[in-house]
Amino acid sequence: MRDGDIIHGLIRGLSVIECFDEEHSRMSITEVSARTGLERATARRCLLTLVHQGYATYDGKFFQLTPRVLKLGHSYLATTPLPRLIQPFLEELSRDTNESTSAAVLDGTDILYVARVSTRRVMSINLAQGARLPAYCTSMGRILLADLPQDQARDILERSELIAYTERTKADMPSILTELAVVAAQGFAVIDQELELGLCSIAVPLYNSSGKVVAAVNIGAQTARAPTSKMIAHFLPLIRKIQSELRPLLR
Repeated sequence: MRDGDIIHGLIRGLSVIECFDEEHSRMSITEVSARTGLERATARRCLLTLVHQGYATYDGKFFQLTPRVLKLGHSYLATTPLPRLIQPFLEELSRDTNESTSAAVLDGTDILYVARVSTRRVMSINLAQGARLPAYCTSMGRILLADLPQDQARDILERSELIAYTERTKADMPSILTELAVVAAQGFAVIDQELELGLCSIAVPLYNSSGKVVAAVNIGAQTARAPTSKMIAHFLPLIRKIQSELRPLLR
């Protein structure tokens, strides 16, 4: 791809959208400039363009994204059959386990939830379709990272902010790479209170009919109800059944 084929103004505009998050839902031009690395004048033009197109509001000091931004994500969900294909299987898996189930794909250093069935809230944050979590410390993230060549996985980890969310979090490169090798060998990943105390999950890859990993699926639960030993003994066969049933449908 040649540099002349790239619209750098679009890149800057997208970076402005992406810099808004839960902790930075309302920002001034100066704050957006600092978070994106853009010059203040460039950040201002991008923000005012978003306001003009209905993607943001401006009260004279602070900018805030509008629900119209959801159309960008909806375009992806509407054009890929993956969420529609997976959803009924997640619902079946949730009924069989009475736990929350999810599917996600790798997006940069994060996992992006593309489908979910929630029986009860298991995390302090609310997870839904379109939610993002860091890949390095989530069961689905480790599944997807383990499928990559090691140099690609290492590159993603080097670009990740490796935070120890709990005393159990594997947040250093050697430990994570060792864990990814284990995940690749056994074909499933288990997270035991690494992202949040009291939360554990188990995940497997979803293969398409050609044998390529296209997503990951998991079951998440409170450790008091479903410790990792129960997940491996009772939930792993059920999630592998879904894995097998979906394979010929994913192309």
